[in-house]
Amino acid sequence: MGELDVDRLTTVIEDFNTIFIRLPAVRRLNFSALSVLHTLDRNGPLRLTDLLATEQLKQPALTSLIAKLEQDGLLERRADPTDGRASLISLTAAGAEIVNSRHAHRVSKLAHLVDQLTPDERAVLASSVDVLHRLTEISREDAE
Repeated sequence: MGELDVDRLTTVIEDFNTIFIRLPAVRRLNFSALSVLHTLDRNGPLRLTDLLATEQLKQPALTSLIAKLEQDGLLERRADPTDGRASLISLTAAGAEIVNSRHAHRVSKLAHLVDQLTPDERAVLASSVDVLHRLTEISREDAE
């Protein structure tokens, strides 16, 4: 097997992401709002300061976005049991439904694409899942 062409890998991932993230919206939300919902779905209740570390927003913009999503019934705040001055932000059932619905749409779309691969291509893709997961773990470790 030859040397990995990281430049080509980057381009292929960018192109794949372009088709993968652009789905018909069940509910119109911008990228930042969807990112917050997905982060909370994956990482559970978080403080605003924890969200600031993962989202590409400044504190005033994130605070405003959280207030809007809370007003829309997609998020809720609860007192942090470890610090009464802070609050934890979590998804409501409606927020979780948006995340789950988007995931289901992606599974359906990707399954349709994967069905068009040859058996050998599907085997290569299957063997890549653990490697892509490991790259995600390494990225999280680097961020800490």
